[in-house]
Amino acid sequence: MFRTFAFSILLTVFLPALFACEKLPDPARPAPPREEQNEGQENHNSGETDTTMPETIKITVSGKTLPVKIETNEATKALVAALREGSITYEADDYGGFEKVGPLGRTLPAGDSQITTQAGDVILYNGNQIVLFYGSNSWSYTRLGKMQYGSLAELKSFLKAGAGRISVTISL
Repeated sequence: MFRTFAFSILLTVFLPALFACEKLPDPARPAPPREEQNEGQENHNSGETDTTMPETIKITVSGKTLPVKIETNEATKALVAALREGSITYEADDYGGFEKVGPLGRTLPAGDSQITTQAGDVILYNGNQIVLFYGSNSWSYTRLGKMQYGSLAELKSFLKAGAGRISVTISL
């Protein structure tokens, strides 16, 4: 009878205490990793392509390259998107003694306005022609950028001004 009484006291006192205890972590078992992410914050490392606009693109003629500081407009955004797929090469001819012009092979969104160009300007004409200026002209164009060059003589030499057709490659 004493054993039964002692057993019932043990059950009454210690059994609720056993169930009330918090389960402690097993030190031999590492905690599962936690993903910490602030509310409203997205994960930007998901393999997405960089869509930021570069400040410059490159123009290459006869193995020589000049950087072009580009404008920020719909035409340059479309051009950069095309260049992300690969370089664009086209043939350009002298026109009017102040520019090299050639078909881009695609149409870009034009935002034409009346402007006076200067040497070094890279211009979109009619939405599908690229014009590289080594002189000046006034017309309705979309400005794409400005070639970064030394002297006017160096720019004319680079574009082979007055020497006929050249092959031009535009790249990122």
